[in-house]
Order: sequence, then structure tokens, then C-alpha cells
Amino acid sequence: MAAAMVSSAGGLLAMLNEPQPTLKHHALSHLNNLVDRFWPEISTSVPIIESLYEDEEFDLHQRQLAALLVSKVFYYLGELNDSLSYALGAGAFFDVSEDTDYVHTLLAKAIDEYASLRSKAVESSEMVDIDPRLEAIVERMLGKCITDGKYQQAMGIALECRRLDKLEEAITKSDNVEGTLTYCINVSHSFVNRREYRHEVLSLLVEVYQKLPSPDYLSICQCLMFLDEPQGVATILEKLLRSDSKDDALLALQISFDLVENEHQAFLLSVRDRLPAPKTRPVEVAQAVETTATTNENLSGDVQMADDTPVTPAQTIVHETDPVDATYAERLTKIKGILSGETSIQLTLQFLYSHNKSDLLILKTIKQSVEMRNSVCHSATIYANAIMHAGTTVDTFLRENLDWLSRATNWAKFSATAGLGVIHRGHLQQGRSLMAPYLPQGGAGGGGSPYSEGGALYALGLIHANHGEGIKQFLRDSLRSTNVEVIQHGACLGLGLSALGTADEEIYDDVKSVLYTDSAVAGEAAGISMGLLLVGTATEKASEMLAYAHETQHEKIISSWYVFLGGLALGIALTVYGREEGADTLIEQMTRDQDPIIRYGGMYALALAYCGTANNKAIRQLLHFAVSDVSDDVRRTAVLALGFVLYSDPEQTPRIVSLLSESYNPHVRYGAALAVGISCAGTGLSEAISLLEPLTSDVVDFVRQGALIAMAMVMVQISEASDSRVGTFRRQLEKIILDKHEDTMSKMGAILASGILDAGGRNVTIRLLSKTKHDKVTAVIGLAVFSQFWYWYPLIYFISLAFSPTAFIGLNYDLKVPKFEFMSHAKPSLFEYPKPTTVPTSNTAAKLPTAVLSTSVKAKARAKKEAEQKANAEKASGAEKSVSESGSGKGKESADKEGDSMQVDSTATVEKKAAEPEAAFEILVNPARVVPAQEKYIKLLEDSRYVPVKVAPSGFVLLKDLREHEPEVLSLTDAPTSTASPATGAASATQGTTASAMAVDDEPQPPQAFEYAS
Repeated sequence: MAAAMVSSAGGLLAMLNEPQPTLKHHALSHLNNLVDRFWPEISTSVPIIESLYEDEEFDLHQRQLAALLVSKVFYYLGELNDSLSYALGAGAFFDVSEDTDYVHTLLAKAIDEYASLRSKAVESSEMVDIDPRLEAIVERMLGKCITDGKYQQAMGIALECRRLDKLEEAITKSDNVEGTLTYCINVSHSFVNRREYRHEVLSLLVEVYQKLPSPDYLSICQCLMFLDEPQGVATILEKLLRSDSKDDALLALQISFDLVENEHQAFLLSVRDRLPAPKTRPVEVAQAVETTATTNENLSGDVQMADDTPVTPAQTIVHETDPVDATYAERLTKIKGILSGETSIQLTLQFLYSHNKSDLLILKTIKQSVEMRNSVCHSATIYANAIMHAGTTVDTFLRENLDWLSRATNWAKFSATAGLGVIHRGHLQQGRSLMAPYLPQGGAGGGGSPYSEGGALYALGLIHANHGEGIKQFLRDSLRSTNVEVIQHGACLGLGLSALGTADEEIYDDVKSVLYTDSAVAGEAAGISMGLLLVGTATEKASEMLAYAHETQHEKIISSWYVFLGGLALGIALTVYGREEGADTLIEQMTRDQDPIIRYGGMYALALAYCGTANNKAIRQLLHFAVSDVSDDVRRTAVLALGFVLYSDPEQTPRIVSLLSESYNPHVRYGAALAVGISCAGTGLSEAISLLEPLTSDVVDFVRQGALIAMAMVMVQISEASDSRVGTFRRQLEKIILDKHEDTMSKMGAILASGILDAGGRNVTIRLLSKTKHDKVTAVIGLAVFSQFWYWYPLIYFISLAFSPTAFIGLNYDLKVPKFEFMSHAKPSLFEYPKPTTVPTSNTAAKLPTAVLSTSVKAKARAKKEAEQKANAEKASGAEKSVSESGSGKGKESADKEGDSMQVDSTATVEKKAAEPEAAFEILVNPARVVPAQEKYIKLLEDSRYVPVKVAPSGFVLLKDLREHEPEVLSLTDAPTSTASPATGAASATQGTTASAMAVDDEPQPPQAFEYAS
């Protein structure tokens, strides 16, 4: 009550000048309570209060009280730096637990200041003086958070302040350590900007994980992959494989599948090679007396006993697996198959083949609408077919249109052959035999078309992308044995794809020698290939490539030379993939270059170095170049690059590029469209679709092309039931394709968009992040090179590297696919396949109205009316109404009857639907198509025989069998085969048009080799 009666602080301020310490203490205590109301009046006496704080003869507690009072006055005056400085001097009087704006503001300021100083100390490796009082406040705040159970808040502060000791304390003291660790991993990926510091955090998390009574090996191995520690992963896998528990073995298999999803080929092979082989023991095997002389001769003298005593011809030594290690050996074989990628690729191949729902009628419509002389649209149709059937092994369309295909000449022939690589992607075992008719025969050419041969080598790379152990040597030999630049082009692309990220020195030297021939055609592929080979290695070779790019500019301004340097610039950018701040020196060098092509490469370097990080510095740099560079190529690529930086946070992209999408510069608008397409791919994000819609009808043809492709990327695997704009977009594509007056660029975009919408038999999406939030290396690289199709159309096929199957594939201990049911707790129509098109629908737009004279219409109508009046007077009025409403000039009764019957049918259908409402759930059978939007609705049935090792709504999931004694029913997944000669492809062209309708032995073969006169 006394405080409420005070109308001025003048009396208390006067006490500060009194000589008695007691009075001063009384004044300070009361002023602290009144400062919220009287701080303007108290501010006039700040010098006096400051002098009390600085008076060393004054009591310490009273000095701290004075400091708190000054701090509060400065806070109200808006001088936060001074306020914090005095708050530090207030000691215990500054109560971090006080729930006031003053304390909250100063704590935030203190944490920011401390974090800034700590970061500066770490990054500059210099001694930075940090006020111990500031450190004390931050530690008190951290201690309070941990005591109050606010562990996530404590972890956030500890991460920001680089206090790993406090981070560990917050994790270990939490009531749910595993949940807290998972949260910390997500936070470190999302908010820790510097790569080196993120690695320190992850190393700490691995240590904490390993101290737990039952460590989460799935998470540990993911962290170790980020840290690039294959030995740690191999040690864990070996431990699980050697365990007596079958559950541990299942866990090891699950870990391997999760690692494979991240697509880091070099790391996976390194883990595989570090797994120790099972122990063996020498066993003496007696030979039969009837052994032939040749066999005895081979055995004698060559085979030695363990103690170096010669073996007699009647015995030999073999090494067999130690019985103790027999189980380990069996499990090791499985896990090596997974780590090499073969198991997951084979299962994916089976799934895409058996679930293929591609609509050949769409392709037929496109083909019929494409003019014979328009080579761009002809090639686009071949690209669309390859994308539409990517990974399905179904090449029915090619086999049924061999004559039409024969019009492909030169580079179009190259692309047509390479398309087989996309269709058969993953056919590792038979890839080479599939492409045999087109491959170079007997060294340099062998008389075939160099375009077909180059395309076949490129196709082999696409088939073995990121899994090229079995094909690398053949591609190297093909490259060495030819001087034909078209074949060199295909071989370089094939080598880069198959040896992605392996940094193989021998392959690098082979490709570099092609680059140094100064051939524009082969050199472009060589530049990209070197980048693919060195993905993410950030070696000094990047500087070597950059130096060469400067040296080779012999004032050549022809377009092919521009393409060559563009390929080399992109290759340089690929080397710094994921290096973040480690790539800053090279980025600075490239972005400051006078040559626009090198700056263009610098945009890609920025995009790939900071891909998926949403790094503010990278975004600012790209936006700067997007609006200020003098080159349209650089500006377009700068905007496009934003898509790569932001794909981990797709909601941001439409907002950031919205103004750029309205730019006066069409190149910037094109870049904005593709940026949204890349970062929002497969999300169906409403804001992304809204931004792209106006661009699909832009005044500039290539902007429309980019917008159509981007829209298809966003809408892939989105059903019309979940967003009606999908149906509108499909109809728009059909209209553009069938319009004879549409320009070539737009038509090409619409054709490619049709392929992307239905990619992989309508069973794949574009996904750049794995479920563990790790970048999918192959996918990111694939889209980066795909975006280069602006200069070189054959690079369109790189988009297939970004395709990820939308499937739930449950596997048992034997890596077989058992048959069991699970639930999708959503209406089936939300996630169903698009309805197949029908002949009338696809031809409607192409039909032209029949010319009918008005007099004929009137005469027919009059005659019809009279006939009906004579037949039945009662129906006259109804018939008259029907005729008057038809009004289209069609006088045929049959047309009216058809219309009537269709109307009745549709009404009946509506009534039936009203009577039978759609089910609220759907039962799926393993393996099943599960699109990304559907994942949150997936649930296992309660009485299910199988329990997943880890809860996952899609992907490869290992299943624990709860009823092992009962016989298992396996899903009969059709497996594609290629036993017949590819030359017989045309003979089987009359077989069924969809893979799901084919028997295994009826799998279509590739078309015949293209040997046609141009």
C-alpha cells in the first residue's frame, strides 16, 4: 500500500547523497522496487548510483544492488549493452529465474554475446577474453533449465554457446535420454550452421549413445555416416551379426538398408570391405583313386600343407568355414549384398516391374501429335517414355514404334539408345547383355553408328549409376579404345555415373586425357564426369580444373565451346558438394571471375556446397547475383540454385522467390520456376503450385517450359482427389501437346512434364532427403546435372537419379517378401493411381467440328418432330424440348440416345456412391505403394504376425516373425528377366502393353539396334 501512495522518487534519490550507508541501502532497495514506474526520474541520478557501484569502500551487497538499479534504468532507456554490463556486476541480485521482460531480454542478450564470443574463439583459433561474470550467468541459466526439466531449452542454449559439456549434462540428466538424443540430432542438422562444429556435436552424441545400457545402433550408425567413420559402422555391424540373437541380426540388416538409402557409394563400399571375413580352418580332403592324371598333376607340387610339407597326389587342403562362424558367414553374405546396393536394387526392380501402372495411351497421344519434322518434340517423346518407365524394364512403347523411332538421327539416336538405360536402371546383372546390340564391337566402333554406341555407353552408366563396380572396367576400355568424340562423350558420362564419388585415380586420369584433347563434344562430358567422380572430395584437382578452364579459352565463342566450358564449370562445382564453409575459397574465386561461364559454375558451387542447409549466407549471396549480375545465364542459375540450398525447408522457397518470379527478366522467372520445382519436388505444396500456375502461361516460351517441368516435379505422386489442380494441370498438358500452333519449347516442356508426372510407372517420387534427413547424394547430383539440359538435352536423363520408389517393402530374416496386410487409415481415393485415359478423351481435343448447313439442321429437326408427333402425341413436347436443347447441329437420333443413356448411367453412379459412402481406410498388402503424403496414415494391424524392427511407414523394413513355426506365404513379386536376344524385341511387340499383365517369361526386350540411313 505504501508503494502505491508514492508519487515521486525524489525523496529516495536525495537519500543517495546522505553520508549514512544505512540510508543509501534503504534508498537503493526501494528504488529497485519503483524503477518500473519512475525510471525517467531515476535516470537523472544515474551518475550518483554509478559512483556508488564503483566505490570499493561501499558494502559489496550494496554495490551489487546499485549495479542492478543502473542496469534496469539503462534497460528502459534502450541501452542493452550498458544494461547487460551492469547486470553482470549485480552478481546474485540478477535473478535468472525472475519472470520479467527485463530478465528475459538481458538473458537473451547475454546468451547471444557469449555465443558470439565462443564462436569467434573457436573459428579464429585465437584467445578471446570472455568475462567470467558473463559465463557465470549463462551457466546459471543452463543449470536452471536442467533443474526445471527444460532439457530441450538447455540443449538449444548449450548448442548455441558451444558448451558441449553442458549439452552432455542436459542429455544424460533428461528423463528420456533416447528421445532427447533424437531431438538433438535433428536440431544439429537444422540449426548448426558450421560443418566442423556439427561433426563435434555428432561425435559427442555417438559417445553418449554408446554409454547407454541398450544403445540405439540405428541412430549411432547414421551419426557415424555423417562423420565419415566407416570403421565404427563396420564394428557395430560385426557385433550384431555375431550375436546369438536373431533380432540383432535383423537390426544389422535394417541398419544396412537405412545406410544404403543415403546413397553414399564410397562410404558403403568402405564399410563392406572392413567387415572381417568368417574364420576358416584347413581340412584335409582325400581324393578318389580314379582321379585323372591331369588332376593329380595339378594338385601335386602346387598345394602345400599348413606346415609347408608337400601334399601327396591323393590328398589336398581346402579351407571351410569354422562351424562357430557359420551363422556369421551366412549373415555376412546378406549384409554385403545390401551394402553393395544389389539387394535393394533388385527388390526395387521387382516392385516397379510388378506394380507398373504407366499409361501407354498418353504416349500414343503425344506421338500422334508430334510432327515428323520436329526433332525436338520427337526426342522429347523418347525422353518422356524413358522417364515414364524408369526402372520398370518395360520398353513396350519403343518396340511397338520401331519405324517411328527410326527417324531419330545423330544426337537424337544417341538419346534414344541412352533412354534404355533409364528404363532398365538397376538391371545390374544383365545390363551389359541388354545393351550388347548397341555397344562398340571390337574396339573403336566396329562399323555401327557412333551415336548408338555412345548412347549405349551412357545407358550403361545410367543402369549402374552409383553401383558401377561390375561395369567400370568395360567403360574404361571403351573410352581408351576410341577417338570418336561421340563415343567418348557417352563413355565419359557412363564412367562418371558408375564411379560416382569414388575418386578413382585411374578413371580420373583417363577422363582428364579426353578433356585435354580440347574436343568440345567429348570435353563437356569429361568435365561433368570428373565432377561426378570427385563429388564432395574438395581436392586440389578442382583448382587444376579451374586453371584449365582459363587456359583453354582461345577466344572461342561458338556455342559448342560454351557448352564445353559450362560442363567443366559444373564439374568443378560438383567437387565441393556438401563442403559448406570448406568450399568458400573456391566459391569466392569462381564468383569473382570475369568470365560469366565460370561465375555460372560458381552458382552451382554455392548451391551444392550448401545444399539442404538453408544457410543464410549462401541465400544472401545467391540473391545478390540473381539481381545484380550482368549475365542472364548467371542470374538464371543463381535463382535456380536457391532450390538446392532450401530443399530441406521447402515451405520457404515460394516465399523467397515470389518477387523473382515476377521479374521483368525471363531468365530470372525461369530460374524461380525450377527453384520451386527442385526444392518442393513431390510435396504437392499449395504455395508452390500457386506460384507456378501463372508461369505456365507466361509470355516467353522457355519460361512456360520451365514452369511446366517444375509443376510436374511438385505434383508427382499427388492425386487429383487431394488437390483438384492436378487434374487441371493434366488437361493443360494435353491441350498444349495437341495444339498444332503451340511453340516447340512449350510443347517440349509439356511432353517432359507428362513423363515426370507418371514417372517410374507411377510408383516413384522425387526425394532429395532420406528419412533420416541425410542428403540423398545421387538424387541431388542428378537434379543438378539435369538442370544443365538448358544447354544439352541428353542430360535430361539425369533426373532419373532423383527418383525414389514410393513403396513399403517388408522383408523377413531371409530377405524375402512375406505376404501380410497393414492399414492405410485414410480414404483410398486420396492416394489412388490416376485413372487410365480412354481413347475418346485423348482424341477429343484433336477432333474438329463437322460443318453442317443451318437449312439442313432445320429440315431434319422439322422432319424428326413430325415423325414423333405421328408416333406418339404424348411424347411430342418432350421430344421437341430435347431437339431444341441439343442446338449443336447434330440431327442423329443415336447421338441423342447416347447422351440420354450416359446421363442415366452417371445418375445411377452418383446414387450408388451416395448409397455406399467411401471407406475411411484401406487394407494394403506387402509390398505396397505408399506415397509420401500417405505415410502418416500407415498402421500395422494389431494381430499381425510380423512386427517391424523399427517403425517406418515406407521403405525397406525388416520384420520380426512372431509365429516362426507356421509356414510363411511369400508375395509373388514378378521379376523381370532378359534371357531372350534383344534382337527378338520386334517379334514380341504384339504382347500385352502393361508389365503387370505379363508373365515373367514375356518380359519385353529392348528394340533392335538402330542401323538406319540418316
